Amino acid sequence: MKKKLVTVLLAASMLATMLAGCGSGNGGSGDKKADGSVYMLNFKPETDQAWQDLAATYTEQTGVPVTVVTAADGQYKTQLQSELAKKEAPTIFNIGSTADCAEYDKYIYDLKDSDIYKHLNDKSLALEYDGKIASVANCYECYGIIYNKAILENYCKNYPDAVIKSVDDIKDLDTLEKVATDINTNVDAINEACGTKLLEAFASSGLDDGSSWRFSGHLAGIELYYEFKDAGCDLTAGQDTIEGTYMDNYKRVWDMYTNTSGADKSTLDSGSLNAEAELGMEEAVFYQNGDWEYSAFADGNENGYTVAQDDLSMMPIYFGVDDENEGLAVGTENHWTVNAQADQKDIDATLEFLNWVVTSDEGRDAITNKMGLSAPFDTFTGDYASKNAFAAVASDLASEGKTSVAWSFNATPSVDDWRADFVAALTEYTERDGSWDDVSKTFVDQWSYYWKLSNE
Repeated sequence: MKKKLVTVLLAASMLATMLAGCGSGNGGSGDKKADGSVYMLNFKPETDQAWQDLAATYTEQTGVPVTVVTAADGQYKTQLQSELAKKEAPTIFNIGSTADCAEYDKYIYDLKDSDIYKHLNDKSLALEYDGKIASVANCYECYGIIYNKAILENYCKNYPDAVIKSVDDIKDLDTLEKVATDINTNVDAINEACGTKLLEAFASSGLDDGSSWRFSGHLAGIELYYEFKDAGCDLTAGQDTIEGTYMDNYKRVWDMYTNTSGADKSTLDSGSLNAEAELGMEEAVFYQNGDWEYSAFADGNENGYTVAQDDLSMMPIYFGVDDENEGLAVGTENHWTVNAQADQKDIDATLEFLNWVVTSDEGRDAITNKMGLSAPFDTFTGDYASKNAFAAVASDLASEGKTSVAWSFNATPSVDDWRADFVAALTEYTERDGSWDDVSKTFVDQWSYYWKLSNE
């Protein structure tokens, strides 16, 4: 998820004929043209251009003005709160989990009769709150460690001192640590033997706002997952207190990331690093991120990356807890919510627009092929079925009996504030030789603090 400037498109209203099938206030099928407007506050920066193009296409076809604003990485909640306070507030915004519903309750429009809910092929992917269908998942994602399997196979075959014989030997944290350490330590010799141009094993672990969510959210989510499993609580709703039971495991993974990378630890919060580019230019072998990255490496991509999609795959974030049975982390924090405080004509227009997105050729092509997402709607079949190979790995591991890791970070209270505090402690540890005990203490204490604050 690349950090981009916030972009805005307000398509001019045009005279056009509505598409057949647009109409009712519930996003149903009728002939009445909605006369309102649509304003989406987009959560995913890497999908910005695709949404801008869709907005323009929809306006051209229907005459309905559509505004798309894309929040910068790590700034969504702050911007959402600001935008909702305005007279011209978003009519579509993102909610991550049921933990968000209480905070935004008055803005939540019940989607139970909407077409997007009817098209949802797994109703468990909708958020239910206070008797309402509060939000509908717009994609289903997975994350883990993306790796260049072609380079690893080359390493196993041509580097005489390789610590594994096959990529398939990496099935746990112990082995991954050995491989990453060996590659990073002997990178020059490996390049000479294999004809590669590596600079490091792991791509840089940025602690700036545009990258730190990978570690305060996704990596932290692995710790929370195992802790919630032990507690027997809801894996995505969490609980009011945590113990930090697996923070030593977090430390082990984090140290592996930063110690087997070419990045200067003192610069991790500078914002000058680009881990995606490091993998894309075949300078790094490993990169923790999600399946939304798949489209960035397509042939002829605008970034000029040299890596081929077919050379990449994904493995679990082995945590040294239950590596034998662990699959990828599968879930979503992307749910469309419609603003109940908007004028009814704008609500109607918004529901029509969302229905068009999940049923039209233009919308389905954008989500599957341009955004590279796996959509949870029954309309995404045939040419619009997901082609994301990373998502396929999640399914393959599940079919092998591996347990997909729930997105437990969705339970995080006051998510931006808790993450900011945790990242500050992690930065102190990493860049200035701070105490790991302080990191663990922040992880635990600030969780309780923000949970109480959110539930007062």
